[in-house]
Amino acid sequence: MSVNTVPAARSTRGQKAAGLTMIGVAIAILVGLAAPHVVYPVFLMKALCFALFASGFNLLLGYVGLLSFGHAAYFGFAAYICGHVVKVWGLSPEIGILLGTLTGAGLGLIIGGLAIRRQGIYFAMVTLAFAQMVFFLALQAPFTGGEDGIQGIPRGMLFGLISLHDDMTMYYVVFAIFLIGLLFIHRVIHSPFGQTLKAIRENEQRAISLGYDVNRYKLLAFVLSSGIAGLAGSTKALVFQIATLTDVHWHASGEVVLMTLLGGVGTVLGPTVGAFLVTGIQNYFAQVGAWVTIIQGGIFVACVLLFRRGIVGEYLAFMERRRSRKS
Repeated sequence: MSVNTVPAARSTRGQKAAGLTMIGVAIAILVGLAAPHVVYPVFLMKALCFALFASGFNLLLGYVGLLSFGHAAYFGFAAYICGHVVKVWGLSPEIGILLGTLTGAGLGLIIGGLAIRRQGIYFAMVTLAFAQMVFFLALQAPFTGGEDGIQGIPRGMLFGLISLHDDMTMYYVVFAIFLIGLLFIHRVIHSPFGQTLKAIRENEQRAISLGYDVNRYKLLAFVLSSGIAGLAGSTKALVFQIATLTDVHWHASGEVVLMTLLGGVGTVLGPTVGAFLVTGIQNYFAQVGAWVTIIQGGIFVACVLLFRRGIVGEYLAFMERRRSRKS
């Protein structure tokens, strides 16, 4: 093969990969549109909310290399804000989701500004400590309802035109929010900003030596990640019409870590696959009671041992090996 044909071959492979990606996206959208006619819509909405939550968390862990044990703080507190705004203030659901998202991003700005001063396990412990503070704030604050939470949150009318009382209508709104969030994450990680985040993940000292303000990039990624978590939490509050301490508890932070690891850290669709897997286990094995945690743990151990990169990560690695052998 001549020198001139090498770039042409690479360009052809890139075009094929892009074409396959577009086909995959189109198929995924069609499946998402048809899914509520086959599967219980409320289950799908729960899975989509957690998939968006895990995707936001993956933006921080998979592309910056920062492990946060406190992401439930942004997810759960945004749900409280959305519920309070919609139920008590009587504002429309889109305003509630917007304010919940901004609350998640604002908390991320405050907590992230302090947490990024540390690295490794110290960073993780700082985020966990702040998350526990947010948990006790949610427990004691008068507007959260304490242990009862905020119940009976009205779904209302989206933009004053679309009633969200019907589960099918609500599903398509949640699906649209999920797609917008996923496309936003895809755009971020494939932008120059996203490439800089990957450089920081791979070698932070080299990024510093090249003149990048590493802490500023980390903080911005933290704010974006927490904002997406807030978007997911606000949406979930409207779906189930309730905001409780469960969503702000550290167990929720552990679950989102599990979802991301199972699906594949550093992949766009990995957290979605992990979220559907974990949510499906919890939903369809609920009748076995406490055994569901043992089943979940067994699957997690099996995936860690057999799929070190996660389900999607191993699939992508397999396809890459096939392309390498063919070339």
